[in-house]
Parts: sequence; C-alpha cells; structure tokens
Amino acid sequence: MERLNKYLAHAGVGSRRHCDTLIAAGRVKVNGVAVTDLGLKIDPDTHKIAVDDHTVRSEKLVYWAVHKPVGVLSTNHDPAGRPRAIDLIPHVEQRVYTVGRLDEMSEGLLLMTNDGELAFHLMHPRFGIPKTYLALVAGKPTPTDLQKLLDGVWLSDGKVKAKDVRRLKPQGNSTWLRIVLTEGKNREIRRMLAQLGHKVQKLKRVAIGPVQLDKLPKGKARRVSASEMADLQKWVATAKEKLAKLSARAESPPSPRTEPPRRAPRRGRPAS
Repeated sequence: MERLNKYLAHAGVGSRRHCDTLIAAGRVKVNGVAVTDLGLKIDPDTHKIAVDDHTVRSEKLVYWAVHKPVGVLSTNHDPAGRPRAIDLIPHVEQRVYTVGRLDEMSEGLLLMTNDGELAFHLMHPRFGIPKTYLALVAGKPTPTDLQKLLDGVWLSDGKVKAKDVRRLKPQGNSTWLRIVLTEGKNREIRRMLAQLGHKVQKLKRVAIGPVQLDKLPKGKARRVSASEMADLQKWVATAKEKLAKLSARAESPPSPRTEPPRRAPRRGRPAS
C-alpha cells in the first residue's frame, strides 16, 4: 500500500503538496469514486487512479540535465508559442517538468523530471539546496557590496541573501561573480544586484546541488548520472534530517533551571 499523494507525485502529476491540493478539491478518483482523504493509501496494482477523469499510470522516474539557452522559457505552457525548455527533449516519453526555473534572458542548468517528491525538496527554500550561478555585472562591486549580498537585501517581496559570493575576474568595465543561493525568488540575483547599482548583463546557472552543467552544450540534454542522483538524495536526506532536529528542538519544552548546591559555611562564619 502506498499513500495516494506519493503515488501521484511519482506518476509525474506534481509535488506532494500539489497532489494534496488536487485530492482535497475532489479532483482525484479511486476506482471511479472521488476521494478527499489526504492520508488515503492505495494499491497501485489493483486500484485505478484518475485526476480530472484522466487515468494516471505510474511512470518510470527519469532525470535529465538540460542547458537552457537565452530566449527559451522554463514553463511547460506558453500561449504565445515561444520556444520552451521542454522542446529541447522531444525524445523523452515521460511527462516531465522543470526543477528550478530560469528567466527568459538567463541560461544554464535546468533539471527535468517526473519525480514530484524530489522536485519539491530541491525547489523549496527550507531544504536549502544550493544553486550556483555565474553573473557578469556592470561596474566593479566592492567588498562592501559583496557583504551586503551575504547580509541580505530588501526587495518588494522580502529580504533575500546569498549563501556565498566570490569575485572571479574583470571583463572590461564589468565583473564576473560566482553567486550561490538557497532560495528561489523570481529574478532574485538580478533584483539584488540592481539594488546595489550593478546591472546583471549575463546570468548562467552552473550547478544545482551536486549536479554540474560542466561542458554540456547549449540546447542539449543528458541523463543525470547514477552518482549524481546518489549525491542529490544524500543532500536532500541531510537537509530533511537537519529540519527534523530543528523541529524537535523547537517543540521540546525548556529544561527547568537548577540552582547549584550551596556550600556549607566555614566554621566560625555565618551562613550567607
């Protein structure tokens, strides 16, 4: 028996949270009957599952690394018909979606998978999976500017900060930076640097956790290797373990304070 939301996530419907939303809305049917129990368990071999009356079949989990060029969209749906990252892997039979989006003017590494559970852990900021970028910025950011990125910059949707920032090399009147983020707000790097007066001229993501873009050509894709998958699972497991410890520490009641034992008074002196 397997939890319904986990089955749907593994079938490529979406993350577990998204699948819970579908279940709660009554859009999921088991053997033709709509269900809303988020804890429901099913037998994939005997139960027929459907979402919006479309049968869901468990797919083989696949993981692809894609080098998105500038001008290609990360979304799976675009009414204007512009080129999409999904169009770069027409040979993939499974219904996959993007892990870690990049805006249209950015390039670099995307992960494409139908593993909703792993995608959720990689994208949600509370798990802190790092994403590494190379940014060519106008001007020459000072050490103070770099420290501000580490300390945090206030944007319209809250305070954001980088986990690591390094200056790499100058290029004319511009500078290459290496920036590591663990969050995922829209156009985060561009907006952070704009606040400091340094426009981003080029932006390229070169790693998601242990998965590296390396020498993958623009517009091409490759399977994520078994060793990379093992490392990804380790990173996620470590992040989940840290979260569990923090949660347990927050929920445990504070230990009562104990006063140190008083020493016996010396002979001839009154007790204090």
